[in-house]
Amino acid sequence: MQRHLLFATTLYALPVLRPLAETIHASGGEAAWFVASELAPYMKEGEQVLRHAREVRRFAPSAVYSASNWVPHFFPGVKVQVFHGFNVEKRESTRGHFRIRGLFDLYCTQGPATTESFQQLAREHGHFKVVETGWPKLDPLFSGDSATGSDLHPHDGRVVCMYAATFTESLSSARALFGEIGRQIARGDRYWLLTLHPKSDPELVRMYRSLEGPNARYLEAVDLVSMMRAADVLVSDTSSAVSEFIVQGKPVVTFRNRAPRPHMIDIQTADQLEAALQTALNPPDALIDEIQRYALHIHPARDGRSGERILAATDAFARGELGPLAPKPLNVWRKLKGRLRYLGWTEGSLSD
Repeated sequence: MQRHLLFATTLYALPVLRPLAETIHASGGEAAWFVASELAPYMKEGEQVLRHAREVRRFAPSAVYSASNWVPHFFPGVKVQVFHGFNVEKRESTRGHFRIRGLFDLYCTQGPATTESFQQLAREHGHFKVVETGWPKLDPLFSGDSATGSDLHPHDGRVVCMYAATFTESLSSARALFGEIGRQIARGDRYWLLTLHPKSDPELVRMYRSLEGPNARYLEAVDLVSMMRAADVLVSDTSSAVSEFIVQGKPVVTFRNRAPRPHMIDIQTADQLEAALQTALNPPDALIDEIQRYALHIHPARDGRSGERILAATDAFARGELGPLAPKPLNVWRKLKGRLRYLGWTEGSLSD
């Protein structure tokens, strides 16, 4: 039986890795988790959680799958990057999605939009491989399980609007749209599903939670996929939720997106939201075409089997079928920071 370790440092990593865990179990493998201490309350019954490096060594995973920007270099197994979101151009490429940290052996990319860039980086650096697999977080969107998100629909059949904002203050729409979203919720002709990034200002979260009632519900990031499946339209900003949502072929309204594209309905002021929603709910053919074109560019897989392809790619890497690697950079400072972060999550030490 193959053993696999799922590594998560933030709440939004859980819905990325849980579908992969299900795929591991379905394949006859064993999955365990190593998570940041603050995620402990969000772990489900039956999920095996390892708390120390010594437990990881005893578990002896063949691979470690990370939905974070880093992974402990001292854990055994192939280090696999599965990403915590799409590239939404929040930062320059050298600081954002395409930053190479010298910690991973294999990058499992989501679609052509990321595959081509990472393949070029793999040729330049030589110390990792790239395989386009699709993204496990989206597997439930295409799994055919009609129950996913069904409990989030209002019983009266109203249109469902989803709101999700990024936590980057300069890019977030949360403060600017709060008043207008509150008015729309009070009006009651549509039902709203609300969420904010786990790193958002707690006072801002409190504000949005206060909107809950018969016309709205606030949910955590772990429920994001169910929300996306239930919603008819998304309101957001420069959040990776925009790309995740649009893969379904559904319209998105963005507020001052950093890099607006034809598949978005981008607005500049809160009072433009209502007109944008009306367009989104009755989209012209040109908008539908742009949505489909972009969706295929970032995530062409529609079979709900990305997790299976990730496991297959990892096995191929472990067997040496993807070719040799150049030595990784020493990364002394980055490795030291990783050890200190690990110690902050555990009571023991690396010598345990």
